[in-house]
Amino acid sequence: MAINDEGEIRTLLGQPRRIAVVGASPNPSRDSNHVLAFLVSQGHDVIAVNPGHAGGTIHGAPVVATLANVEPPAEIVDIFRNSDDAGAAVDEAIVHGAKAVWMQLGVVNEAAAKRAEAAGLIVVMDRCPAIEIPRLGLRR
Repeated sequence: MAINDEGEIRTLLGQPRRIAVVGASPNPSRDSNHVLAFLVSQGHDVIAVNPGHAGGTIHGAPVVATLANVEPPAEIVDIFRNSDDAGAAVDEAIVHGAKAVWMQLGVVNEAAAKRAEAAGLIVVMDRCPAIEIPRLGLRR
């Protein structure tokens, strides 16, 4: 499972998935807010992960405190954390049973990516699904 493999990205985004957005923000000026709204608009089952807003909703998506609170498990864990903090989120995604980790634009953590790959997860790094879906012609 190669990092940023075009075919795997197309497969991941080509049909509705359960996606946990780690670091989702209710603040409309944050990129995570826009991407979460976009994923919801594309028909994905989105769960926001943000301990400071657990119990609420963002664009209709429920907010939980941790990835461990996402039941059933998310297929994709979309990570809005800085590159250093992304490693912990990737490790949680591995334990969570995700099929893929997606590190957003500007988020690069090679060591975490290798751990995820070794655990059998698809790894996408330094990309954004809100850019990839239209670019690949997958928009619903």
